[in-house]
Amino acid sequence: MDCRSDQELLEIVHGSRLHTAKGKVADYIPALAKADPDSLSVAMAFPDGNCYSAGDVEKKATLQSISKVVALALALLDNGEEYVFHRVGMEPTGDPFNSIIKLETTKPHKPLNPMINAGALAVTSMIKGDSLDERLSRLIQLCELITGERGIGYNEEVAMSELETADLNRSLAYYLKQYDVIEGDVEAVMELYTKQCAIEMSCVGLAKIGLVLAMDGKDPLTGETILPPRVASICKTFMVTCGMYNASGEFAIRVGVPAKSGVSGGIMAAVPYRCGIGIFGPSLDERGNSIAGWDLMEQMSKKYDLSMF
Repeated sequence: MDCRSDQELLEIVHGSRLHTAKGKVADYIPALAKADPDSLSVAMAFPDGNCYSAGDVEKKATLQSISKVVALALALLDNGEEYVFHRVGMEPTGDPFNSIIKLETTKPHKPLNPMINAGALAVTSMIKGDSLDERLSRLIQLCELITGERGIGYNEEVAMSELETADLNRSLAYYLKQYDVIEGDVEAVMELYTKQCAIEMSCVGLAKIGLVLAMDGKDPLTGETILPPRVASICKTFMVTCGMYNASGEFAIRVGVPAKSGVSGGIMAAVPYRCGIGIFGPSLDERGNSIAGWDLMEQMSKKYDLSMF
């Protein structure tokens, strides 16, 4: 699927780019602090094979929390629903994505959903493989299968930077191990998780992931079922209820499509049966979402009538 420049999208990007000055990049991870706060790109991938893009499309960025969607899909394929949701809940939370408080106050002591960090760590620990490298390889292979792109890798600098500053996530993981939500070596889970978050692709790759989810797990060009419809449905539902951190309800009202954000400034959206959308804009609002990317999604939703509600 080739992606070509679109003037109409470019005009929307120019308008949304003005919002970048209101946010700031994720400087709590040193490697992410190097990102250009004014950068913004978008791609829309459609079932007929057309793809349109605008902005800094050639730039790649790390998936960060967007990887939680792919990891959840793989964990469900590996273990089934019952196993996964015995250890991770299905409910949204109004707390920050890295909060520990609900783990202490909720019984049984399991993360409320797979999109917060505690839940994502638990999900990542469920990915099967005989070694860390094999588990990471299986996750990257699923990314390649969904996007149709080969040679996807991870940013070693970002992964190392995250691992060195992951004390809070490490605390969450050890807490979960205490209650048998995570089994095995916590440090191995931490290394896998940081490398998972550091998987890199462009906004076009994000749009392709969104498209496969939008089409219930099927590649519309080949007709191949990449993810079972049930798995795609679960992923999209969590994207609606929990995908934009603790701003998910507001996003559902203002934009109205399943979406997942990451602190690298990425947004991956799946507009049911219509298109996939990928955005990168590193300047973040106070809740960790791309500030220009959010505005871009709002403008696109209004212009193209994207809301599913």
